[in-house]
Amino acid sequence: MEVIKREKHIVDATDKVLGRLATEVAVLLRGKSKVGFAPYKDIGDYVTIKNVEGLKYTGKKFDKKIYYHHSLYLGGLKKATMKELYHKKGPEEIFRKAVVGMLTKNKLRNLQIKRLKFEK
Repeated sequence: MEVIKREKHIVDATDKVLGRLATEVAVLLRGKSKVGFAPYKDIGDYVTIKNVEGLKYTGKKFDKKIYYHHSLYLGGLKKATMKELYHKKGPEEIFRKAVVGMLTKNKLRNLQIKRLKFEK
């Protein structure tokens, strides 16, 4: 059995664009830059994001982008704009949603997103 060596990366988000930074973080969490990468292996690293309040949102996304979720009841479709989500849950949740959307939709995604941390 292989021993997985996980590194720790600290990323400063000041004046970085949301999507560009999210793709870099998704690659680190997934471990795609490592030699032994395979889609079924969980060999990604730990990533800590500093100064997530300093992220830049390009275009009119901050006012116009809509996040949807469903309560699983009839008529339970909920929606919120990025601005509402920012004020309700903070910029960490917006960044986390961007990264989760870039990870593979399988059983490994929950394990990988747990290695994403934030610090002020």
